[in-house]
Amino acid sequence: MIYYVCKYTPIELFRGFGEECSVLEEMPENFEQSDQIAHANLCGFGKSVIQAVLEGKVEQLVLVNCCDSMRRVYDIVESTGKCKFLYMLDLPHDDNECEKVKFAGTIRRLKKAYEAYSGKVFDKRAFIKSFITSEMNTEPYIGVLGVRVSGILEDMIRDNIQMDVENLTCTGGRKLSVVQDEMWNMEEEELFLSYADVLLGQMPCFRMNRSIRRNRLYLDPNLKGIIYHTIKFCDYYGFEYASIKRDIKVPLLKIETDFTSQSAGQLLTRIQAFEETIEGSEDMDPGKGISEEARKKMESGIFYVAGIDSGSTSTDVVILDQDGKIKSTMIIPTGGGAMMSAEKSLDLAIEKAGIKKEEIVRIDTTGYGRSYIDSGDDSITEITCHAKGANYLNPNVRTIIDIGGQDIKAISIDGQGAVKNFLMNDKCAAGTGRFLEMMAKTLGLSLEEMSVKGLEWKHNIVISSMCTVFAESEVVSLVAQNKDVADIIHGLNVSVASKVGALAARLGKDHPGEYMMTGGVAKNQGIIQALEEKLGAKLYICDEAQLCGALGAALFAYEKCKGSAEETR
Repeated sequence: MIYYVCKYTPIELFRGFGEECSVLEEMPENFEQSDQIAHANLCGFGKSVIQAVLEGKVEQLVLVNCCDSMRRVYDIVESTGKCKFLYMLDLPHDDNECEKVKFAGTIRRLKKAYEAYSGKVFDKRAFIKSFITSEMNTEPYIGVLGVRVSGILEDMIRDNIQMDVENLTCTGGRKLSVVQDEMWNMEEEELFLSYADVLLGQMPCFRMNRSIRRNRLYLDPNLKGIIYHTIKFCDYYGFEYASIKRDIKVPLLKIETDFTSQSAGQLLTRIQAFEETIEGSEDMDPGKGISEEARKKMESGIFYVAGIDSGSTSTDVVILDQDGKIKSTMIIPTGGGAMMSAEKSLDLAIEKAGIKKEEIVRIDTTGYGRSYIDSGDDSITEITCHAKGANYLNPNVRTIIDIGGQDIKAISIDGQGAVKNFLMNDKCAAGTGRFLEMMAKTLGLSLEEMSVKGLEWKHNIVISSMCTVFAESEVVSLVAQNKDVADIIHGLNVSVASKVGALAARLGKDHPGEYMMTGGVAKNQGIIQALEEKLGAKLYICDEAQLCGALGAALFAYEKCKGSAEETR
């Protein structure tokens, strides 16, 4: 098997040698081996290539000198001696006639190099027959754009998007337009010049000098949404994302990875939330999933629904009655498992409501643990549920800031509580509930004490690092310098507010309406005050702030039951 990393790689050439080719798309759990020999700031994909070679998964590899990272990868892989065949393809950055001639010569040199390595004879017939005629997509689809996605990530997207998905990244969308009948009579020089022409004639990657043709990707009327992928330290596609964000009208989701599988949970939440915002992507039948047993229970006119938000810190439950009014709520710490905590919290909420468990006709779940709760009838992302819950609590809210135990979300909604756009922090814990817990523990305070202590500050202290580990060291150092605890807490509050405020600002301010803060951190008065100063606006805070996700899930359950009841009449 010959592995390659770029769609401009002449894989049909290798099929002329009877070899199969595959995109190298390893997404390791970590870079334990590659970090020992590669620079710390090498891009994640480059490290993944080195990791795959060191693990013995790749013996034949063709790289392309499309960027400095790939040049460094080539040098490192060559020094290991692990690859039996390693080749760096010189790729032009233009498609004019001069560059086509040069690229044809490059392909012929690659052919000679592989002949010398393998001892095989190039078969012109197998080469020409390997070209596949691609069909135009005439159905609505979601385009995955940007830099390469791993097989794991692409499968995750396809499994969670209820619409056709096309990989249009720098390794996907490989479409070559050739006329095979004309190629049979060509001599080798003309044949490879024609081959270079079609390779360079593909939809250009963003590194090409004339990448303006990429606009066709965004102007396709069948394109109903874009998932744009970037890799940390890969600036090229970050630039393109910034440019297309201003012009496109379809839903857009940006996801950034370091090309490891460690952030799979967060990525899944973002992808599923994006799916829930795409018009026409799912069956919106309000009676979907309502069992006959539940329908019979609703005939009496007295019934209840529940929403469960299974978070990393707490498990929250809201029970609504047949009129959509809150009957009971419960918040307990998330214990040894999502399922166990959900059952316990639900039982307590039922007991508090004074009802029987069998009177609950539907349970919708949300939060990171939602997929592990067997008792749920449906699962909805916390982003969509927070939007629904916030609209119920205050219809004037247009921007939601949710600081949870392990992430931060900024959500833009419309007047009906539908998600217009959302942003999340990466897998770093900076600014989250966990971050504040660690800082409180370092200062020897409870979270409740910390939330008000910072309001007493007198001197401004700047906490320079938002990394949980480094910030903890900085706080310890400030305590050793006898700095006042209130001043230290205020510095932490301002740091969190700066990070959260920047996330909210990226959503834009083109939608009038109120800001609302949800999640457990909404109880922290110091954070609220610092964030209001950063935003230059008041935050709407209500008693149900921490229950917003569970409330949204319960509302979705209620609407489905209500719709089913009306349909039955």
